[in-house]
Order: sequence, then C-alpha cells, then structure tokens
Amino acid sequence: MLLAGLSTGNEVGLAVMGAIFISFALVSSFVIPRRRPEYPGKTGLSVFVIVCIALFLAMVTSVIVFGAESETSEAKSVVPNEQTPAVIMSVTETEFSITLPSSASHAVAGSYTFHVRNEGKLQHDLVVSGSGVDEKTPLIDPGSTATLKVKLGKGSYTLYCSVPGHRAAGMVTKLNVT
Repeated sequence: MLLAGLSTGNEVGLAVMGAIFISFALVSSFVIPRRRPEYPGKTGLSVFVIVCIALFLAMVTSVIVFGAESETSEAKSVVPNEQTPAVIMSVTETEFSITLPSSASHAVAGSYTFHVRNEGKLQHDLVVSGSGVDEKTPLIDPGSTATLKVKLGKGSYTLYCSVPGHRAAGMVTKLNVT
C-alpha cells in the first residue's frame, strides 16, 4: 500500500494512503459488522490489531516521506519573481528600534509587502530607502498597523523611522537583498 502511495507523487500519494486508511476504518466499523456481528471475534482480534498497526505505521511513514518532499518544494517557491506573490515581511517598531524577522537575512529581489506594527507609545512610520526606492508608510498610531508594498532589486536598503529624532535614537536597520 505504501508503495502505491510512493509511486504517485506527494499530494496524491498522501491522499492515496489517507484513503486506504479511512476506507479500512469505515469498512471494519460499518460494513463487516453488519454481515458478521461477531467481527472480529476472539480469533480474528489479533489479526485486526496487526492490520490496524500496519496501516497506522504506513500512514505515519507516508506523512513523513511526503511532508519532507513538500517542504523542499515550498522552500523553492518562496523565491519571489514576477510569477510569485509578494513576500510578506512583518516589521515591529518600538521606542527606539525596528525589528525584522529572521528571514530578512535571506532576502531576495522581488515584490515585498511590509506589515508594520507599532508596539511603542509614540507614533512611528517606516521608510524603505536605497537602490532607487524611497517609499514610506503614513504615521502609525501606537498599537496600530500599516502596510507598505515595494519592489526591491538587488542592493542594500535602509529601513528607518522618519519622525524627527527617531532615526538618530536607533530606529534604523539595514536590509540586504540578493
């Protein structure tokens, strides 16, 4: 059964194994007991338990195998280009810092949507500047959010708050795009 799932591809293979597992559960719960009320009986109980365990292990194995392959293909699809949607990057601003997600260290050229959350007590904004880009959000009230969509090519970008004095106080960070 696992071989049938493995030969058909990621999603289909997982669906095949799931269908086999669910079919066995439904047949052994509803169909067979109608025809044989004593099912599985004292003599068939050990066989029933072994089949259940085998199917369960096959299902777990298929999730591990197909899940690992799915992660690889998802990692490839994160690279933005004209055909993929914008990369969403969550940015947090407080007094007086700008925090980017850890994924920012692997930024690649493409379209970006910055979701900016002001977790501070003062108004802030976010400016993305560099390599021909100079875009900014409106002022963001404390506890509020804003969105900024930009197309970033290869290069170095400075992200900062343009409220007077905030950049000098430390609300600045770099983003390198490869």
